[in-house]
Amino acid sequence: MAKLYDQITDALQDFIAAQQIFFVATAPLSPSGHVNLSPKGLDSFRILSPHRVAYLDLTGSGNETSAHLQENGRITLMFCAFAGAPLILRLYGQGRTVLPDDAEWLVLSGLFPEIPGARQIVVAEIDRVQSSCGTGVPLYEHQSDRDEIIHWAQKKGESGLQDYWYEKNRVSIDGLPTPISEAI
Repeated sequence: MAKLYDQITDALQDFIAAQQIFFVATAPLSPSGHVNLSPKGLDSFRILSPHRVAYLDLTGSGNETSAHLQENGRITLMFCAFAGAPLILRLYGQGRTVLPDDAEWLVLSGLFPEIPGARQIVVAEIDRVQSSCGTGVPLYEHQSDRDEIIHWAQKKGESGLQDYWYEKNRVSIDGLPTPISEAI
C-alpha cells in the first residue's frame, strides 16, 4: 500500500543513495502533448534538503524535461528497488532548469562529479513523497555504469556539444522551446 511522508526522511535518503538508476517524468499542458519518461544514472542525483533535490542532466537526443519544466514546472522522480527489499519511491514537485551560465550553476555543479556532456541541472522542490510496495518489480544485479555518453561527449568537445544543443535540444518534440545556455 502507498505511504505518504512529510519529507524525504533519512531512511528514504539512504534508499535513494543505494539506487543506480532513477526515472524522471514530465508532461506538457497540452492534452495532445507527449509525456516524457527518462532513465538517469551515473552518480547524478543529490538531495539538497528534505524537500529539495537536484540532478545533473547530461546531453541527450532531446530536451523534453527542460521544455516541460519551463512551461509548467511539474516533475515526478521515481526510484525502484531492483535489489533487496521491494520499494518504489516517488518524489512529486515543481522543477526548474539551471544552465551553465546561471549564477547558481557554480554552487550546484560542485555537488556532482565532472561529467562530460553535462548541459543543465534540474532542481525540484518536492511537495509529495510517496512510497509503494514494489513487489512487482523484478530483481536485477547492477554490473556497471555505461560510459558511451561520456566518450561521445568528449569526442564532440565543448563547441561540438554546443552545436548539438543548438541543433537538437532547442525545441521539444511537441514544439515547446527549451531554455538554452547563452553560451550557444
